[in-house]
Amino acid sequence: MAALRDRSRPRRSLDARAAKRVAYDLLSRKPWSRRELAARLRRRGAPPEVVEDVVAALEVQGYVDDAAFARQWADGRASRRHLGSLRLRDELLRKGVSRRHADAALRQAFAETGEEERALEVARRRLPALRRQNADRAAPKLRDHLLRRGYPPDVVRRVLHRLLRVDTEE
Repeated sequence: MAALRDRSRPRRSLDARAAKRVAYDLLSRKPWSRRELAARLRRRGAPPEVVEDVVAALEVQGYVDDAAFARQWADGRASRRHLGSLRLRDELLRKGVSRRHADAALRQAFAETGEEERALEVARRRLPALRRQNADRAAPKLRDHLLRRGYPPDVVRRVLHRLLRVDTEE
């Protein structure tokens, strides 16, 4: 009930000082892209001109940096979540990161361990369970799994060939 009352009450507009405090609080918990931080401040009640001023000031101070955000996002999701470049690029673009920053971040994320090697690692981990479920359907299910994780079709094709010695058509 309290949540319903809070929504019905008019939201107080944030001034520059309050918006900056909210932004620092948000940034203390995790990094944000410029567009995401601006959207969050607007949602909290800051007018557009205050949002622009606060986010610009935080950029100048180095607290908001889309290139650094993209590198951190891509590296973390590629290494810990084992996602491919297509999915990571899509996620970064949806977060408002420029294509240039996204592409640079992806190059760096897959520099040490190539995308094909990461896809092969994912496939080796997933394959035993797929074979236990239905050995005849393991190859197409593995292909679909890798494609959903965002690996490019040519990488998926090479991984399946290396691992299963099969050629797949999409």
